Amino acid sequence: MSTSVLRARRGSWCLLLVFLCLAMGAAAHAEETALEPGFVRIFNGKDLSGWEGDLTLWKVEDGKIVGDSPGIKQNEFLATRKEYGDFELRLEFRLRDGKGNSGIQFRSKRDPGSSEVEGYQADIGESYWGCLYDEHRRRKVLVQAPPELNEHLRKDDWNTYTIRARGDHVVLKINDFTTVDYHEPDPGIAKKGIIAVQVHSGGPLRVEFRNLRIRELD
Repeated sequence: MSTSVLRARRGSWCLLLVFLCLAMGAAAHAEETALEPGFVRIFNGKDLSGWEGDLTLWKVEDGKIVGDSPGIKQNEFLATRKEYGDFELRLEFRLRDGKGNSGIQFRSKRDPGSSEVEGYQADIGESYWGCLYDEHRRRKVLVQAPPELNEHLRKDDWNTYTIRARGDHVVLKINDFTTVDYHEPDPGIAKKGIIAVQVHSGGPLRVEFRNLRIRELD
């Protein structure tokens, strides 16, 4: 085979590789920027800008927020610096092997003098999947998710969570299945606060969150 033919073939392969790299980059960019109308990202997929918490437990890995606990004595939270009132939050979560306990705080606040958070929690974990819990405030399950959730839940894989809060009305969905439809009877309960993700006290666990986006409601 002549040198000119070899060079031509090598040139073709180089062009093909460049094209594939550009196509993959464009696809990744399109996936990263594609959002439902009105939604904005609250996690940039690269670092924890706009968030605060114990960075020995929280990190960014492959575009995900990862809570990696070796076993801790009290619940710990990674929280937004911004507060939200009426909103719809959408995200994906995965609990390693479906074991452990986590959750997503909303309309919450930091407990002064500690790393605790108090407020509503969209719960994650065995016996609590899809529940509405009142973390560190009333300290009880406000609404238990229905048993039918088991038909929609992927305990050791990625699931979607939708949290919608408007006025006194809170709706939770996992994988588009409604687990909670709640009206708050106490007018003194805060209707604005931070959003936070949790690693629960107890044994080792790993929880991951990705594609966090929010639409603030008028």
